[in-house]
Amino acid sequence: MVTDVFGAVVPGRPTGVLADVWGRSAVRDVILTVGAAGGVGLAAQIAIPVPGSPVPITGQTFAVLLAGAVLGPGRGAAGMFLYAVAGILGVPWFAGGSAGWPAATGGYLVGFVIAAALVGQLAALGADRRPGYTIGLMVIGNLLIYLVGVPWLALATTMDLPTAFLKGLVPYLMGDILKIGLAGALLPGAWMLLNRKHPG
Repeated sequence: MVTDVFGAVVPGRPTGVLADVWGRSAVRDVILTVGAAGGVGLAAQIAIPVPGSPVPITGQTFAVLLAGAVLGPGRGAAGMFLYAVAGILGVPWFAGGSAGWPAATGGYLVGFVIAAALVGQLAALGADRRPGYTIGLMVIGNLLIYLVGVPWLALATTMDLPTAFLKGLVPYLMGDILKIGLAGALLPGAWMLLNRKHPG
């Protein structure tokens, strides 16, 4: 049986996160973790520079939060940790094909790991199965990323916190709204298709 975030039990339906619907093994976990890191690296190549800011507009946050929701907390966070460490060590899959320690934007990488873990945990409790819940889930994930990334940006540069807020958060809000809306359709839609195959 599956229990949603409010404790409602739905018998006969798939449980856990989407990645576990077809079973789980150590090999699958490794493949999914590496795939999540690679997916974020691929999304990072969609990079649009923002004038006056070291933080480009990318598809990373969408990929990070989607990975957390689909894989769950352990594999989601592990995939983001792998993405960060591999990029720091030289894999050219940060924004625009860059690599190495990103001093100004390192906080966003830390936020990726934390957000993937929390989003994954909430998804495992059923928060990715209805559009309203999923939107809330993605909003929380985005806020966590900014909660770490924006103060880090201020500390790593000469910006004060209000300026870091204007340059490290505000330009990305419209894109975040679109990505949150997309996730709000994709994740519940995937569960709806699975539930049709496994009627209660």
